[in-house]
Formats: sequence, structure tokens, C-alpha cells
Amino acid sequence: MSNIKNFYDVAVVGGGPVGSQVAFKLAGMGHNTIILEKKEKFTSPICCTGIVSRECVENYSIPDSVIHRWASSAVLYSPNLTPLHVSRNDPQVAILDRSAFNVLWNNRAQSAGVQIRSGCEVRKIRPDKKIASIDLIYEGEHQSLQARVVVIAAGFGSWLIDGLGLEGAGDFVMGAQAEVEIRDIKEVEVYFGRKIAPSFFAWLVPTSGNKALVGLLTRKNPPAYLRSLLSRLKVEGKIVSDNVSFTYGGVPLKTLPKTYAERVVVVGTTAGQVKPLTGGGIYFGLLCADIAANTLGRCLSANDLSADKLSSYQRNWKRRLGRELRTATWARRIIERLDDHRIDRVFGLIQSSGLINELSQSKELSFDWHADVISRVINHRLLVNVFRSMKLPFHLKARLQRGLKTKSNLSERIS
Repeated sequence: MSNIKNFYDVAVVGGGPVGSQVAFKLAGMGHNTIILEKKEKFTSPICCTGIVSRECVENYSIPDSVIHRWASSAVLYSPNLTPLHVSRNDPQVAILDRSAFNVLWNNRAQSAGVQIRSGCEVRKIRPDKKIASIDLIYEGEHQSLQARVVVIAAGFGSWLIDGLGLEGAGDFVMGAQAEVEIRDIKEVEVYFGRKIAPSFFAWLVPTSGNKALVGLLTRKNPPAYLRSLLSRLKVEGKIVSDNVSFTYGGVPLKTLPKTYAERVVVVGTTAGQVKPLTGGGIYFGLLCADIAANTLGRCLSANDLSADKLSSYQRNWKRRLGRELRTATWARRIIERLDDHRIDRVFGLIQSSGLINELSQSKELSFDWHADVISRVINHRLLVNVFRSMKLPFHLKARLQRGLKTKSNLSERIS
């Protein structure tokens, strides 16, 4: 049996890209850091499509070795199969090999001096004024360690925040995904409709060779909807077989009200730092990992890891992402209430008005930053009546009306 050293400056619970990024940066600052990962292997299947923007690739120097392919276009299908083609001259997003990306980020952390223990199940975190104690099971034995501070980056739905005075996000969606063999599919395809993925969407994303990922997000019974979608894609001749295995995962739609406590910070999907419109969490998670590491670096140097001192982490990530998250959350609540008829109508109006071409060429169109595009869409002269005619709860209706009055101030007005 292998024991884990008893004391560290930083213990990171969760060895995904976000946890590895925090650990990498803190180790680079000279802090003794360990990653505690529940999975035995970092190459285990992941319910994540792995699409990131060019901005993310460039900012984090993601190498070609972990990129399946680049994409410059996508086709979006309404419930009645009206297509909207979105394209740019240059590639806009990279489709990652998620397992290889995980391993790469782990290796980076390890090369910086981070100790990594996989197959390590953290059972409880017990912080106090002087130290944080961690109870865990490693190689079949109950063990414990102490750290000056703990970073929780354990993924969606981690119960480790229980007992730390941190309230859960409370709103989430479930996802299901499968790898399939495709026939001559070159573009990313996205499908909308209540019979496909109620209130959310489904996707077909070519990866490498003749492989692709098919998946969807929905609030209930994702396996049934995914099986139906696979059957349809097989009938259409887009995939070879629908007899494939699924992976599952959850996506939070709200951030935790509080992402810090005494000697603890929460980062990434665990904290709900995810794009509410797409469910993507890689880039926002990495941005918040950097913010967490910079905050913790200062607090460790000052030897003050109190909740009051760590609260600057939340202020800083909200300053960076708050506008986007508020706007997209508000838009998500309205989109969920669109029935298939209205979705078809919106698609038709976007197509006939030329708005899709305007957006495709606009600098406002971004894979990561949605606030300005949301404002452009809901304020478009042909779409205003669609949104005004919807039966919305009073608070959403009021916010919609305020947004329609002032295009440029939409996202600042909502809360």
C-alpha cells in the first residue's frame, strides 16, 4: 500500500483540465500541490464533446496533437428541418480529443512538480481556522491528509460542498452522448425541437476519420431521446449503426451562490462556471482556474486563507464572466419556453431577413461570448413580435420588455 504524504500547501480535488490548471499554476509559484482524482485512468470516457474556440486554443496554447479537427461552419436545423448555415472564412472552433487533452493537462501539472494520485476517493473535507483536513480512500485504505487550502474541481454534482456552508446550484440539465461511425458528414450539425431534445438541443460533431459524436442535453430521460435521434440519423444515412454505448453527464445551468469558504474554493463545473446556452465548460473553467490560482497565490503568501480573504476569488471571476452568465441565463429561460412552432418561425425569419449572414460576418458573433449576439437577435425588427407574443412569467416578461427598449444596455439591465 502507498501512503500519501500528510501535508501540502494545496490539495486539488479533481484532476480534469480545470483542476490540473489550478495545480499547474500554483506549483509554478512554488507551492507544494497535490491532485486527488477519483478515476483510476484519465483516459476514461467523458460525456463532453470537447469543442473550444480559437480564442481558447490560442490563450492556452493547446497543441495540434490533442485537436481532432478545426471547424469553420455549422448547420442548425429547426424542428421542421429548416437549415441555417453559419460559416466564417477561417476556422472558429477546435474539436478536442478529450481524453488526450486530459492527459496533456495532467502531464503539464506533473512536470511543474504537482503530485497526482488517481483512484483516490475523497470522502470529506474538514476545514477550520488553522488547516483543512481531508479524509479519503486510496488503494483500499482509509487515509487522511492536511492542506493549507483545498480546491474543489470535482465536476458536476459533487457532494463535497455539503457541510461547507455552500449552497448547490439547483438547476441543471442531463446529457447523453455516443461515438458513432458516419457517412460523408463534414460539418457540425445542431438539432432543435421538443421531439429531439426538449428545451435544449442535440448535435452531430465529426471528430477524426469517419468518427463523430452524437449527443444531446435535456432535463429528463436523455437516453430515450438519444436512442430516437440515433435511429433517425441511421435512417437518413448519416451514421452507420445506432447500436452504440452511451456516456452520461450533468451540466449546471446556474453558478453556486458562493464559491468560497474557510480554506476552500470551488472551481469549474462544480461551481457552475459553464456557458448556460451551450453547456460548454472548458474555456470558462480554465479562465476561472487562473483566477483561483492567482487569488490563492496571494492568500498563501499572506498566510491568510480565511473566507473573507478568499472572497476576492468570487468577485474577480464574476467581474470577468458575470455579464455573460447573467445574459445567457436569462436568454436560456426564454428559449426553453419556445414551442416548435415558434422555433420554426424564428428560423424562418432569421433566414429570410438575412440576419444569419449579418451575424456570420459580425465581430459580435463569438463561440464564447454571447451577450451581444443575444441582444442583436431579440431586438431584430422581425423577431420582436415573436418574443413579445410568448406567455412568460412576469419577471421574464418585464426583463424582455426592458431589453427590447434598450439594445445596447440589455445585459447590464438584467440581474
